[in-house]
Order: sequence, then structure tokens, then C-alpha cells
Amino acid sequence: MKKTSCSRFFRHLFSGPWRAGRHFSTTALQHIAEEIRLSELTHTGEIRFAVEASLHPFTILAGKTPRARALELFSTLNVWDTEHNNGILVYLLLADRDVEIVADRGIHQKVDAHTWEAICREMEAAFRRGEFESGTLMGIRQLGKVLQRYFPADGTNNNELPDAPLLL
Repeated sequence: MKKTSCSRFFRHLFSGPWRAGRHFSTTALQHIAEEIRLSELTHTGEIRFAVEASLHPFTILAGKTPRARALELFSTLNVWDTEHNNGILVYLLLADRDVEIVADRGIHQKVDAHTWEAICREMEAAFRRGEFESGTLMGIRQLGKVLQRYFPADGTNNNELPDAPLLL
């Protein structure tokens, strides 16, 4: 194992589900769900937020990246299956301190990867400062602005995905 692979392996090995709860209290999760709900009133997009403390050590040894896990969850959580193909998954892998945004094809055609990357980096910066709730809320607001621009509310907003954050 390379040195970085070894340190990543041990970060994941010693990061249990308790870590997500440590950074995201019940109150913080409620605030995040409410922010998603309010955001979705202003556009027809769907935002899903998922936090995972760590990956199984064998998964790390196999070389799975946070991006690959985000793509897997995008499918598993049916974020790709919205009416206007404008679902967005925000995935946080705590052990790697990595945020990934996966956008469905409807919004991906209109927004370049640099936009998503900038939002991810701002969220990660907030998380490094220990600002997990406020960093998440800021990211959701930014996503909402992007979705408002390309998919403004049209009076037929169906809430197709749960607003509650998912702790894995």
C-alpha cells in the first residue's frame, strides 16, 4: 500500500457511523431538511443530501473513490429518476473530507463542472473549519440559485425525493 492509501485506509477503518452524528445533530439535520424544502419551492429541481462517515476497508483497498461512491448512490437513491431529469445529489464522505455533487442529465447539460466544483470546495472549506451545518446550508442555497436559473418554479412542484438528509 502507498502511504496515502495506508492513511486513507486507517481513516476509514476508525471512522464509524457515530462520526456523522457528531457533526450533524438532530437539529442540524432538521435545518438542512427545511432548507432543502424551502429551496425546492423556488425551482422544479430535486436536491438530496447524503452523509457517509466512511467506506468499508475492503472498499478502500479496492480503490473506490468518493466520486464513484457518489455515482453509485445517485443511482441507488433514484436521484436520476425525476420528471425533469434535474435531480442533484450532494454527497459528503467524512473520512475523506470530500464533497461530491452529481447532477442529472437535464441540469448537467446546462451547468458546467466548474460550477459544481466551486460549490464543493466552498462546502469543504466550511467543513474544515468545523462548520458542518452552515457549510451544508450555504451549499444548498447555492444549488438552489443554480436550479432557479434553469428550472424556475412553475406552480407544479412535486416533491419527488425526500428532503431529509440521509446518514449512511
